Amino acid sequence: GGPDPLDYVSMYRNLGNPALNVPEHWHYVSFGLSDLYGDNRVHEFTGTDGPSGFGFELTFRLKRETGESAPPTWPAELMQGLARYVFQSENTFCSGDHVSWHSPLDNSESRIQHMLLTEDPQMQPVQTPFGVVTFLQIVGVCTEELHAAQQWNGQGILELLRTVPVAGGPWLITDMRRGETIFEIDPHLQQERVDKGIETDGSNLSGVSAKCAWDDLSRPPEDDEDSRSICIGTQPRRLSGKDTEQIRETLRRGLEINSKPVLPPINAQRQNGLNHDRAPSRKDSLESESSAAIIPHELIRTRQLESVHLKFNQESGALIPLCLRGRLLHGRHFTYKSITGDTAITFVSTGVEGAFATEEHPYAAHGPWLQILLTEEFVERMLEDLEDLNSPEEFKLPKEYSWPEKKLKVSILPDAVFDNPLH
Repeated sequence: GGPDPLDYVSMYRNLGNPALNVPEHWHYVSFGLSDLYGDNRVHEFTGTDGPSGFGFELTFRLKRETGESAPPTWPAELMQGLARYVFQSENTFCSGDHVSWHSPLDNSESRIQHMLLTEDPQMQPVQTPFGVVTFLQIVGVCTEELHAAQQWNGQGILELLRTVPVAGGPWLITDMRRGETIFEIDPHLQQERVDKGIETDGSNLSGVSAKCAWDDLSRPPEDDEDSRSICIGTQPRRLSGKDTEQIRETLRRGLEINSKPVLPPINAQRQNGLNHDRAPSRKDSLESESSAAIIPHELIRTRQLESVHLKFNQESGALIPLCLRGRLLHGRHFTYKSITGDTAITFVSTGVEGAFATEEHPYAAHGPWLQILLTEEFVERMLEDLEDLNSPEEFKLPKEYSWPEKKLKVSILPDAVFDNPLH
């Protein structure tokens, strides 16, 4: 009955398994993301074979410190924060997803400041009278490990964490006192596993919530009604509910449909410092839909643009090389979804089906959703020109990149520009 979304969080003392090198730890389990009472308070009942509520509960395993007689309560607050995000956005989590938190999980000085999600090693999915519930375990990670998950994929990094006892071991137990990343513990992991994985597989990260905006430079600014649908300093035109749902549904369906990726869900949201970046799930990607079904004719009119100006803050801009190298060069797409409005920027390669940007008209917009089609040749050139984005410590803002013959401009701007759009 209180303001928190979870009804309660159970905390257990787990003795671990010495034979498997699993240390003693505290095990937390949430109650409230699934339908506990069969009264449809979470989601309408869809049958015993469907998901119960959101279809999952969260778990967390925290290493027990010597002499600790009671479990710390901060993991319950962390779970409430994640649950609040799920209830507010109606986005669900999947194994392999990551959450960039940008703060020590326990508000200490710890290097563990972000999370990956995976199946709980002990708790199998359960069939209840109100549907199926799976158990997703939160795994605390360092910033460098989060970046590796973004550049490659969450499951790959989870597998590496399982092989390093102090970084999680087989049950992926979070140790808030861990002072070294897995790459500092074993430098070969970066080169032999992660770098090779990025080169072979590309990145599974399909999009992020971001501080971003775009301007249509094709027409003079006074033609505000039709051309400058999104820009800093003006109120962005909002997508209709139907359009928003269409974009969500497309992304929900997964991004690796058959052999060619289809256009995206814009379902990464950021609230209260939480940035949930959804990787495509294999189970989402088995259903094929024709591109006509993905982009229906009823959507608002598509506009072809001649020249565009993209604006990102530094954190978002630092992901552009990932977008180009890890996604577009592998025939995929990547979406930036604004955290402050409906603005969205999707980069697509020529192999992506269902795009409304084409090689003939590489810049196209549906209301505030911009798509930019980049050829492989241009991607390679952009990667060379944007190389300094990989060295943020040497960066002076604002920074501008321009390709006049392509009529494309990219600006990296201070956060304040996005936080105070009237400036």
